[in-house]
Amino acid sequence: MKIKNIDLGKSKIANISILLYFLLICIVEAEDLDYFGKKIDIKILDKLSSKSKLLKLDIGENFSYKNLEIKVLKCKNSKFDDNPEITTYLQVKDSKNSNNDEVFVFNGWTFSSSPSIQVFDHPVYDLWILKCY
Repeated sequence: MKIKNIDLGKSKIANISILLYFLLICIVEAEDLDYFGKKIDIKILDKLSSKSKLLKLDIGENFSYKNLEIKVLKCKNSKFDDNPEITTYLQVKDSKNSNNDEVFVFNGWTFSSSPSIQVFDHPVYDLWILKCY
């Protein structure tokens, strides 16, 4: 019984196009895992009056709400499951506090599913991240 060798590399163009096809699929799937948004929806609660307001902000925009100055530097969606994790980098100043003009009340990352990890602790206001798009 005689066995023939099969040369799989006879058509180099076919091999290169198959390789490029799989490379393109890997790049597209990797881009779908994380998405950096350009806008964000934040809900702010005034604990004294029990009123809440929905804020729609652009990334990098300074926004004043009563005595808070809010700036969102980044927002990111992770699409690993049906309920994506929204991660944001926030800077918040309290303009009523004249002694700490340059000090942030909050400066860090927040997570929509676990707000207790990085706590925005303010006696009057609470912030919730709702959407990054």
